[in-house]
Amino acid sequence: RGVNVFPTQIEERVLQQPGLSPHYQLRVSRDGRLDVLTVLVERKPNAAATDDETIANALKKDIKDYVGVSAQIEVCNPGKVARSEGKAVRVIDERNK
Repeated sequence: RGVNVFPTQIEERVLQQPGLSPHYQLRVSRDGRLDVLTVLVERKPNAAATDDETIANALKKDIKDYVGVSAQIEVCNPGKVARSEGKAVRVIDERNK
């Protein structure tokens, strides 16, 4: 079923997770006939990389419970999510490539 997802909904869930910074990006791709949502999110500088899987699983469950969609989560090093001058680019649509 089609569900509208707003970046602010995902941001609310990211900000609830200890160990994650507020820097995130959503990538939407297509797998056959289904859209796939991937959330790329940075860990805080003081968070251990060994906690990435635990953090990713908690965020994945949180997004499913509160937003109603399944998402793949990629936790990355601080500074990996692209920063831009002005308004941040939060959504990358890779479906039409």
